Amino acid sequence: MTPMSRRVMNLAHSLTQAAQRHPDRTAIVWGERNWTWAAFDARVSRLAAALAARGIAKGDRLLVHARNGNPILEIMYAAFRLGAVFVPTNHRLMPGDVAYLAEQSGARAFLCQADNPGHVAAVTAACPEVSLVVTLGEGTAEGIPYEAMLAEAPDGRVPNAAVEHDDPCWFFYTSGTTGKPKAAVLTHGQMAFVITNHLCDLMPGTIPESDVSLVVAPLSHGAGIHALTQVARAVTSVLPASDRFDGAEVWRLIEQHRVTNMFTVPTILKMMVEHPAVAAHDHASLRYVIYAGAPMYREDQKRALKTLGPVLVQYFGLGEVTGNITVLPPHLHDAEDGPGVRIGTCGIERTGMEVQIQDAEGREVPPGETGEICVCGPAVFAGYWNNSKADAEAFRDGWFRTGDLGFLDAERFLTITGRASDMYISGGSNIYPREIEEKILAHPAVAETAVLGVPDPTWGEIGIAVCVPREGAALTEAELLAFLDGRIARYKLPKRVFLRPALPKSGYGKITKKLVREELEAAGLLPLDGRPSHAA
Repeated sequence: MTPMSRRVMNLAHSLTQAAQRHPDRTAIVWGERNWTWAAFDARVSRLAAALAARGIAKGDRLLVHARNGNPILEIMYAAFRLGAVFVPTNHRLMPGDVAYLAEQSGARAFLCQADNPGHVAAVTAACPEVSLVVTLGEGTAEGIPYEAMLAEAPDGRVPNAAVEHDDPCWFFYTSGTTGKPKAAVLTHGQMAFVITNHLCDLMPGTIPESDVSLVVAPLSHGAGIHALTQVARAVTSVLPASDRFDGAEVWRLIEQHRVTNMFTVPTILKMMVEHPAVAAHDHASLRYVIYAGAPMYREDQKRALKTLGPVLVQYFGLGEVTGNITVLPPHLHDAEDGPGVRIGTCGIERTGMEVQIQDAEGREVPPGETGEICVCGPAVFAGYWNNSKADAEAFRDGWFRTGDLGFLDAERFLTITGRASDMYISGGSNIYPREIEEKILAHPAVAETAVLGVPDPTWGEIGIAVCVPREGAALTEAELLAFLDGRIARYKLPKRVFLRPALPKSGYGKITKKLVREELEAAGLLPLDGRPSHAA
């Protein structure tokens, strides 16, 4: 049978629909400015027309180095409308890193914040095929000013390009913590499923157009996927004016706009809950506070539930699966430990998705046994861009290998025990840092922690704990080790504890153990030499 082409909805049709159904309702609020759905749609068409007039066509890649604001959303939908590919970066990347992404993606255009002249210079020097540079906001970078380009473009709706199921729409770059970043190819057909799945599993029930979503994470990654679901239901998105996290502003906006849903990561949610402004503002409008990107430690989870009530939704899923692996809805979160409470689980399989736990040879293991978390289903990406080696490593017998370790219980609830790369072997025993980190965070003086394995001549590897004390709290290495004694098996006890003022995080708010290790090495605390630990 000859394969048939599978035409699907262009993702930009969600914006077309919202603008036609609710032209005068507010689509985006950013600081003191706001845009209706009709205005948002019109700006996207003007941008699409301006890009097309400069040679950008279906399949071309648009590299975007932008902070949160209306431009990044407009660029996203203009790319979709043209059938081009949206290629966002982590805005904290250095110029050389962005130049690598430009080369690797084969970008034709670069849209960059104007206050990053070094990034523009690096990209244009490394990639002569980048034929168009557009600058956003104020700054000295050379390129066509974004607003000027829109002002010169003709009025009138630009039609959404015809697309097929497997046509790329977004290159979702991995964090690159274990090597060079790889571009996961997301497609129009895949993302239509993801939007439906997010609405079904994360925010079930009718989502009225009167809902409001708050954006507190980078739109270049998970928050951008969440924004797609808001556009699909014509829900207003509110963007804080501040470039950096401001807890007081976040809680003020939640009260002012009666925010109903938001996407965040555990680190940001923790900062929100612990900010004093949470008690000063009404947040009863919140129905879904969705967190993902990393597991949330139990002590942080309990504090959030006691502060916000039963509104937490957790999902687990890598960029390659656009978050669609498991979900833990509000009714399965519990603020108190006790019989029947599933502590540590990240939930059940997402609708239409299947999880399998496999051993090193790809064989399914029984319930309760730890192995690699593998997944299949319509949310899995199309593969890595121009990287057949990575594809071969990531897929086995049709299953996508996440690189995360965990186990399914008899009712198919998934528990993550850590990254395969985080596990270390001490004296022949496999040790999963997350279990130890959960116990450490039960100490009232510990705000954050990371446990990692380091080389040891006797045991092969031993564990060390890096801890950030809570503000004003006193904590010593001996006190913490005494606290852990009896709570975990002695062979799992960290052999050293380092107290630090903060832990390094990625641009998406995750504690990154590669960065933690590098910081300890730079401070002269690794490799271990027998000295007692100290606060630095």
